[in-house]
Amino acid sequence: MTIDLFDLKDKTAIVTGGAGLLGESMCRALHEYGANVVIADVDEEASRKLEDDLGDSCKFVKTDITSEKSIESTIEDVEEKFGTADILVNNAYPRNEKYGCKYEDITLESWKENVDLHLNGYFNITKKVSERMMEEEAGVIINIGSIYGIQAPDFDIYEDLDMTSPAEYSAVKGGILNFTRYLASYLSDYNIRVNSISPGGVFNDQKKEFVENYEDEVPLDRMANPEDLQGAIVFLASDASSYVTGHNLVVDGGWTIK
Repeated sequence: MTIDLFDLKDKTAIVTGGAGLLGESMCRALHEYGANVVIADVDEEASRKLEDDLGDSCKFVKTDITSEKSIESTIEDVEEKFGTADILVNNAYPRNEKYGCKYEDITLESWKENVDLHLNGYFNITKKVSERMMEEEAGVIINIGSIYGIQAPDFDIYEDLDMTSPAEYSAVKGGILNFTRYLASYLSDYNIRVNSISPGGVFNDQKKEFVENYEDEVPLDRMANPEDLQGAIVFLASDASSYVTGHNLVVDGGWTIK
């Protein structure tokens, strides 16, 4: 008998931001390997479309990770449909309208709001979902970090372009990576594994000049596609990584080795 270590049959995965650029690809991968998938997103139109595409083993639950009430409602809906979640993928990317400013233009008020939305949002849903996992003494949590949570941005790639890498992003993603390590240590007694994935730059119709500048710094000579994260998410969600916790899996085409 062959045992498929990547098999996710009878597992339930909540993917925050599940209808977004990366989230949709992750949902499709988890579904392909047998998981029940919960699209936890605020974008109802895109989520409904993905839900219809994936079928009965997929459920959209409108979820705002910054709201305790919304998270509690999501957990209730998930448990009514599938039972306790086995996997949580923290992928949502909440931010305010001022996000994306150059360092000189960031106000303290905007900084606080973006950190609150993103980092504290991750804590909010992780705390409540992990409490249910602790009761079951089993679970997997995967946080989406970034290469800019590991090292400083290369600002040369933004030169003469009306775009930048926001300071809040580096602070938040760095915090998420160490929060991952904290959780991996704390929740180990409950048989809960916690890991992170740090993608490199993902192609999303950025300006040609930026794409060329970025790709010049990547050993594999291209930006990531959303599908490049599918193997990583299935690996960390499944028993194939049963002895892996507290790890940050970098998926960046070699960016961080230079």
